[in-house]
Amino acid sequence: MPGTTTAKYHANFVKEANRWDALVSPNDYSTRIFRSAFGFNNQILKVGYPRNDELLNSSTDDIQRLKAEMGIPLDKKVVLYAPTYRDNQFAEKGKYTFELPFSLDDFKKQFGEDTVLILRMHYLIANALDISNYTDFVYDFSSYPNISDLYLVSDMLITDYSSVFFDYAYLKRPILFYPYDYHLYKDELRGFYLDYEKDLPGDIANNEKELLAGIKKDLQQPDMSDDDRFMKFYKRFCAIDDGLSSLKIVNYVVHQIEKNG
Repeated sequence: MPGTTTAKYHANFVKEANRWDALVSPNDYSTRIFRSAFGFNNQILKVGYPRNDELLNSSTDDIQRLKAEMGIPLDKKVVLYAPTYRDNQFAEKGKYTFELPFSLDDFKKQFGEDTVLILRMHYLIANALDISNYTDFVYDFSSYPNISDLYLVSDMLITDYSSVFFDYAYLKRPILFYPYDYHLYKDELRGFYLDYEKDLPGDIANNEKELLAGIKKDLQQPDMSDDDRFMKFYKRFCAIDDGLSSLKIVNYVVHQIEKNG
């Protein structure tokens, strides 16, 4: 980051973080990470994230309405691809490039008749992907304002190292991981908090052949409630959220205002 060093950036972040009266956490694991990573010493509200209330409170009718509003066919399955950016694919200050690590032709050949693909690029990715030849089954919703809507209309998620899978898991739908540059990312770029090969709530595809096979498998298992590995993850990271996080945080703020006059 221009104008600073890692040490200075971290010290400034810790200083700024401790100006917060409270920090919202979705689970015990995240609470421990927040305490450590942010050097945060004030109150933590372990009530879940308000952004996920929509995932827990939306009905089938709500989802169908969203699909209609977004122009997504109501009679087709929806695959959401939401990768993160790579620090080594630098384009300009605060922006990075990205190229799809799989063939849209291959995807269309295998799934195009009854499935559509939604692309959700990280906001730091600068380049727009060229999908002009695939507009009949690929939708770029990178600029769509509410990613929760994209979760709701999707039958499965494909990601790599993005934190989106923590939120998507609330829906108990299949998640497929495609870390095509795993060793580079792990050893040279960012690393992980979780054990990537043991703690994830879904299969890992290491190449395009495994990716397509994984999509086929996951689309045949729309509900992960009976999957032991998935539910172990769910109970660890998602179980405390009851769809009332927003209300609990509003109540906290109102109480603080009343207490402090």
